[in-house]
Amino acid sequence: MAFAEEGIQPKVWVAYAAPEQQFHLDVDYVDGMTAQDAILKSGIENLITLPEQYSLGIFGTKIKDKNQVIQVGDRVEIYRALTINPKDIRRNRAAANPVGNYCRGNRFKQLK
Repeated sequence: MAFAEEGIQPKVWVAYAAPEQQFHLDVDYVDGMTAQDAILKSGIENLITLPEQYSLGIFGTKIKDKNQVIQVGDRVEIYRALTINPKDIRRNRAAANPVGNYCRGNRFKQLK
């Protein structure tokens, strides 16, 4: 590639969003680097405790194998498990704000 000629070190990024803080760390790319290698090389495990079970993705596309080879410029994303099912969130919201059969909806009650 032209990176060596220009003196630019190719990079990849590791991203993780904890409930209290977000991380977006750059890592120097090495040919044949895997997603797991990028995570280890980023040192994110020294900054925060990662969950025991997590999923990985590259630019929002989930990957099944942590040993998948990544490309220059990729962003490896670490996904933690959901704390609540999105369907349950909607059910709880609907139960708290019921709409009657002949009512126009809750937003019109605020106009009275």
